[in-house]
Amino acid sequence: MESKPFAGKVVLVTGGGRGIGRAIALYFAARGADVVINFVRNQEHAEEVAAQVEALGQRALMVRANVGYPEEIEKLFARIAETFEVLDIFISNAATGFNRPGMQQKVSGWDYTMNVNARAFLFAAQKAVPLMEKRGGGHMVAITSPGSQRVLPDYIAVGASKAALEALTRYLAVELAPKNIIVNAVAPGIVLTDALKHFAALSDPQVIERAIVNTPAGRLVTPEDVAGVVGFLCSPEAAMIRGQVIVVDGGYTLITPG
Repeated sequence: MESKPFAGKVVLVTGGGRGIGRAIALYFAARGADVVINFVRNQEHAEEVAAQVEALGQRALMVRANVGYPEEIEKLFARIAETFEVLDIFISNAATGFNRPGMQQKVSGWDYTMNVNARAFLFAAQKAVPLMEKRGGGHMVAITSPGSQRVLPDYIAVGASKAALEALTRYLAVELAPKNIIVNAVAPGIVLTDALKHFAALSDPQVIERAIVNTPAGRLVTPEDVAGVVGFLCSPEAAMIRGQVIVVDGGYTLITPG
């Protein structure tokens, strides 16, 4: 019989309709959790994930909400409270970005990137805490990026937002520890998603091959690799890991790409 370590748990995954978010949602559902799938534009993909969650025997709640806006965060958590009354795990995965050099950044793009990628984690955490307290604790995991520390081309706004996200992870880990809420972050490297394949097909067919060559593990990270680490951080075995950023990149950032 397959183990269900998250049986009876309720998990929120923002940006849960595609890529890493989808893999995380299905990881928890396969292990017994009910899943809240937050999305903004891609309703069809969110519906597919919800159907897969239900096929695994779990409840799925889809909520359209743009976490870049506080009122949308309010709506998201109102739906969670109405449907489940509690929350055990919050995965802050939704992200956006305007990739252009610093000298070409616009105020609107900067603000929106910071709001979705960093600010949303703080104010969603405020809403998640009361629902987790009903359970006697919980877990939060933010999905960040090695670009928070390394300078990547045209990544200045996203990189800064991810650096802020990692700082929030540390501060919340300390502040929420007395409430038995464990907070960490995961920084995936180059992940083999449909978006990457699409970019490669349109712009640079060699990008995937080059990335594999420069990855000591000999392959790219998959969304399922990331989901497994996220799941571990939400397990009892990881209870003493607090405020950390776990890099999942097959060793890519340990070497200088050729």
